[in-house]
Amino acid sequence: MSQQKKVLVVDDEKVLLELLLSKIKQAGFAAIGARDGDEGLQKALDEHPDLILLDIIMPKMDGITMLKKLREDAWGKTAPVIMLSNLNTAEMVEKSLENGAYDYLVKVDYSLDDLVAIVKKKLGA
Repeated sequence: MSQQKKVLVVDDEKVLLELLLSKIKQAGFAAIGARDGDEGLQKALDEHPDLILLDIIMPKMDGITMLKKLREDAWGKTAPVIMLSNLNTAEMVEKSLENGAYDYLVKVDYSLDDLVAIVKKKLGA
């Protein structure tokens, strides 16, 4: 029996976070949620998820800072991260990719089903 793939969703928008976690679970993955970058970083380092969906604008620690701190960890250096934000600026995209994000998705451009399909593709499911 193969181990269930784990996805960490870090987003301060409670409704979106709950919807994403629910959709990811329905798709057959284990889903973990965090409401800010501090909590997200802690859960990422504790749980070692197979994929992280990371918002940028959040309280306590923003997504770019969390990504940078994650990359300082031995495991976190190679953890697959997809940035998920409403910020559609070249600067943010560049900062995310510079810090090793696998992809940068603008929330309004994707439905929940699209996001789950991207998660499945990345995890080879």
